[in-house]
Amino acid sequence: MATQNNNLSDYDKSNLPNVSKMRFGIVVSQWNDNITDGLYKGAYNTLLDCGVSKDNIIKLEVPGSFELIYGTKILYKRNCDAIICLGSVIKGETKHFDYVCQGVTNGIKDLNIALDIPVIFGVLTDNTKEQAINRSGGIHGNKGVEAAITAIKMAHLNRN
Repeated sequence: MATQNNNLSDYDKSNLPNVSKMRFGIVVSQWNDNITDGLYKGAYNTLLDCGVSKDNIIKLEVPGSFELIYGTKILYKRNCDAIICLGSVIKGETKHFDYVCQGVTNGIKDLNIALDIPVIFGVLTDNTKEQAINRSGGIHGNKGVEAAITAIKMAHLNRN
Protein backbone atom coordinates (compact mmCIF):
# COMPACT_ATOMS: atom_id res chain seq x y z
CA MET A 1 0.00 0.00 0.00
CA ALA A 2 1.48 3.33 -1.09
CA THR A 3 0.22 5.31 1.89
CA GLN A 4 1.18 2.82 4.58
CA ASN A 5 2.44 4.68 7.66
CA ASN A 6 2.56 8.04 5.85
CA ASN A 7 0.71 11.24 6.68
CA LEU A 8 0.18 12.91 3.33
CA SER A 9 -1.50 16.03 4.68
CA ASP A 10 1.50 18.14 5.73
CA TYR A 11 1.88 21.47 3.96
CA ASP A 12 4.05 24.57 4.18
CA LYS A 13 2.00 27.79 4.21
CA SER A 14 5.02 29.82 3.18
CA ASN A 15 4.95 28.10 -0.22
CA LEU A 16 1.30 28.92 -0.87
CA PRO A 17 -0.16 31.97 -2.61
CA ASN A 18 -2.15 34.68 -0.84
CA VAL A 19 -5.79 33.59 -0.77
CA SER A 20 -7.20 36.25 1.54
CA LYS A 21 -9.45 37.64 -1.19
CA MET A 22 -10.45 34.29 -2.70
CA ARG A 23 -13.76 32.49 -2.24
CA PHE A 24 -14.04 28.71 -1.94
CA GLY A 25 -17.01 26.38 -2.11
CA ILE A 26 -17.08 23.02 -0.38
CA VAL A 27 -19.70 20.46 -1.42
CA VAL A 28 -19.99 17.66 1.15
CA SER A 29 -21.79 14.34 0.85
CA GLN A 30 -23.99 13.43 3.82
CA TRP A 31 -23.57 9.72 3.05
CA ASN A 32 -20.90 8.23 5.34
CA ASP A 33 -21.02 11.48 7.30
CA ASN A 34 -18.73 10.10 9.99
CA ILE A 35 -16.08 10.18 7.26
CA THR A 36 -17.13 13.27 5.29
CA ASP A 37 -17.39 15.39 8.45
CA GLY A 38 -13.69 14.73 9.02
CA LEU A 39 -12.89 15.59 5.42
CA TYR A 40 -14.87 18.83 5.71
CA LYS A 41 -13.18 19.85 8.97
CA GLY A 42 -9.79 19.20 7.39
CA ALA A 43 -10.58 21.28 4.30
CA TYR A 44 -12.31 24.10 6.20
CA ASN A 45 -9.60 24.45 8.85
CA THR A 46 -6.87 24.36 6.21
CA LEU A 47 -8.50 27.14 4.22
CA LEU A 48 -8.78 29.23 7.40
CA ASP A 49 -5.19 28.44 8.34
CA CYS A 50 -4.03 29.60 4.91
CA GLY A 51 -5.77 32.97 5.16
CA VAL A 52 -9.26 32.49 3.74
CA SER A 53 -11.89 34.31 5.79
CA LYS A 54 -14.90 32.40 7.17
CA ASP A 55 -17.17 34.57 5.04
CA ASN A 56 -15.39 33.35 1.90
CA ILE A 57 -16.01 29.66 2.54
CA ILE A 58 -19.39 28.34 1.43
CA LYS A 59 -20.57 24.87 2.46
CA LEU A 60 -23.28 22.95 0.65
CA GLU A 61 -24.39 19.49 1.78
CA VAL A 62 -25.80 16.96 -0.68
CA PRO A 63 -27.28 13.51 0.04
CA GLY A 64 -24.54 11.36 -1.51
CA SER A 65 -21.32 11.41 -3.50
CA PHE A 66 -23.13 11.17 -6.83
CA GLU A 67 -24.93 14.42 -6.00
CA LEU A 68 -21.63 16.28 -5.54
CA ILE A 69 -21.73 17.05 -9.26
CA TYR A 70 -25.05 18.90 -9.15
CA GLY A 71 -24.10 20.56 -5.86
CA THR A 72 -21.02 21.94 -7.60
CA LYS A 73 -23.21 23.43 -10.33
CA ILE A 74 -25.24 25.19 -7.62
CA LEU A 75 -22.13 26.56 -5.86
CA TYR A 76 -20.65 27.70 -9.16
CA LYS A 77 -23.35 30.39 -9.28
CA ARG A 78 -21.97 31.80 -5.99
CA ASN A 79 -18.77 33.15 -7.62
CA CYS A 80 -16.24 30.80 -6.09
CA ASP A 81 -12.60 30.71 -7.16
CA ALA A 82 -12.56 26.93 -6.68
CA ILE A 83 -14.94 24.24 -5.46
CA ILE A 84 -13.92 21.24 -3.38
CA CYS A 85 -16.01 18.05 -3.63
CA LEU A 86 -15.83 15.83 -0.55
CA GLY A 87 -17.36 12.37 -0.38
CA SER A 88 -16.77 8.81 0.73
CA VAL A 89 -17.74 5.69 -1.18
CA ILE A 90 -16.98 2.41 0.59
CA LYS A 91 -17.05 -0.82 -1.35
CA GLY A 92 -19.92 -3.13 -0.63
CA GLU A 93 -21.10 -6.45 -2.01
CA THR A 94 -22.54 -5.12 -5.28
CA LYS A 95 -21.29 -3.22 -8.32
CA HIS A 96 -22.92 -0.03 -7.00
CA PHE A 97 -19.49 1.07 -5.74
CA ASP A 98 -18.02 0.86 -9.24
CA TYR A 99 -20.85 2.80 -10.87
CA VAL A 100 -20.87 5.56 -8.26
CA CYS A 101 -17.07 5.94 -8.30
CA GLN A 102 -16.95 6.06 -12.09
CA GLY A 103 -19.89 8.46 -12.33
CA VAL A 104 -18.51 10.86 -9.73
CA THR A 105 -15.02 10.77 -11.23
CA ASN A 106 -16.30 11.46 -14.73
CA GLY A 107 -18.76 14.08 -13.50
CA ILE A 108 -16.08 16.06 -11.67
CA LYS A 109 -13.77 15.71 -14.68
CA ASP A 110 -16.56 17.04 -16.92
CA LEU A 111 -17.10 20.01 -14.58
CA ASN A 112 -13.41 20.86 -14.83
CA ILE A 113 -13.77 20.97 -18.59
CA ALA A 114 -17.08 22.89 -18.64
CA LEU A 115 -16.55 25.45 -15.87
CA ASP A 116 -13.98 28.22 -15.76
CA ILE A 117 -12.88 27.41 -12.20
CA PRO A 118 -11.16 24.33 -10.75
CA VAL A 119 -13.29 21.60 -9.22
CA ILE A 120 -11.27 19.50 -6.79
CA PHE A 121 -11.79 15.74 -6.41
CA GLY A 122 -11.82 14.97 -2.68
CA VAL A 123 -13.78 11.74 -2.81
CA LEU A 124 -12.49 8.74 -0.91
CA THR A 125 -13.02 5.43 -2.73
CA ASP A 126 -12.03 2.84 -0.17
CA ASN A 127 -12.45 -0.89 0.20
CA THR A 128 -13.22 -0.66 3.93
CA LYS A 129 -14.50 1.80 6.50
CA GLU A 130 -11.15 1.54 8.29
CA GLN A 131 -9.34 2.78 5.17
CA ALA A 132 -11.76 5.72 4.96
CA ILE A 133 -11.21 6.59 8.63
CA ASN A 134 -7.44 6.46 8.12
CA ARG A 135 -7.72 8.98 5.26
CA SER A 136 -10.20 11.39 6.86
CA GLY A 137 -8.12 12.42 9.85
CA GLY A 138 -6.52 9.11 10.82
CA ILE A 139 -3.05 7.66 10.41
CA HIS A 140 -2.79 8.60 6.73
CA GLY A 141 -3.73 12.22 7.28
CA ASN A 142 -6.79 13.93 5.89
CA LYS A 143 -7.66 14.06 2.21
CA GLY A 144 -9.79 17.13 3.00
CA VAL A 145 -6.58 18.99 3.88
CA GLU A 146 -5.00 17.86 0.62
CA ALA A 147 -8.08 18.91 -1.35
CA ALA A 148 -7.96 22.39 0.22
CA ILE A 149 -4.28 22.83 -0.64
CA THR A 150 -4.99 21.68 -4.19
CA ALA A 151 -7.89 24.15 -4.42
CA ILE A 152 -5.65 27.01 -3.26
CA LYS A 153 -2.96 26.17 -5.80
CA MET A 154 -5.41 25.67 -8.66
CA ALA A 155 -7.42 28.84 -7.88
CA HIS A 156 -4.18 30.82 -7.90
CA LEU A 157 -3.12 29.19 -11.16
CA ASN A 158 -6.50 30.02 -12.69
CA ARG A 159 -6.29 33.69 -11.63
CA ASN A 160 -2.80 34.05 -13.10
